[in-house]
Amino acid sequence: MKKFIKLTFISMLAVIILAACGGKDDTKTGDAGKKETKDVLAQIKERDKIVFGVKHDTRLFGLKNPSTGDVEGFDIDIAKSLAKEILGDENKVEFKEVTSKTRIPLLNNGDIDAIVATMTISEERKKEVDFTDVYFEAGQSLLVKKGSKIKGLEDLKKGTKVLAVKGSTSAVNIREKAPDTQVLEYENYAEAFTALKSGKGDALTTDDSILYGMADEDPSFELTGGTFTDEPYGIAVKKGNTDLVDELNKALNALKDSGKYDEIKDKWIKQQ
Repeated sequence: MKKFIKLTFISMLAVIILAACGGKDDTKTGDAGKKETKDVLAQIKERDKIVFGVKHDTRLFGLKNPSTGDVEGFDIDIAKSLAKEILGDENKVEFKEVTSKTRIPLLNNGDIDAIVATMTISEERKKEVDFTDVYFEAGQSLLVKKGSKIKGLEDLKKGTKVLAVKGSTSAVNIREKAPDTQVLEYENYAEAFTALKSGKGDALTTDDSILYGMADEDPSFELTGGTFTDEPYGIAVKKGNTDLVDELNKALNALKDSGKYDEIKDKWIKQQ
């Protein structure tokens, strides 16, 4: 009986030890895997290419040229210059289309390494992503047909319709600042501007930098009422990638110090 009890005890102890060892190994594997997926900068340098999420519908910042198929704009040139600073060649870059609604999910899924897409830094977004330093200062405004009675926020009353883009801070801001107006949201800026031109709304709201592009495309529209928010743009990366944030900030500072940043800005944002 004593021998049986002793053997049973040894067997139970062995099971416990093996289970504990297995648990430790799984934890290490899990931690290692988690760390590997988080270290986006290492992946970028290993593949020798950086993948940026950019807009395809935002004139002056990120707009697909139908004749060439290339995406062009301020954000695009900034992204290329960042790739040159980090990897030594502006061609070591890949662009994937994002919208205000899809950019964070695509980033968190690992489809893109960073977002350069007129993305405003906000406290709410900081809970989901990490941002670099500000790379462009913008402010929310209104775009209207020339001759419109809407001259500012005070004219957005009951019965007026304002167009905005889904997933943008602009939609949130306009509801707060003009609670009586009706806000209609569209998938992207191209759809929203088309809706404004077809008379489905009285005004379109987003950052002034984007609205300048629309007015440049169709001079029968104009900005009105000045800016009523501060919209600092930042480059977004997946949460926890501090090394990548530091590398991008270092590259941004280099562009500003060399004068390359001002060169790109003057090329695209002539109205600013």
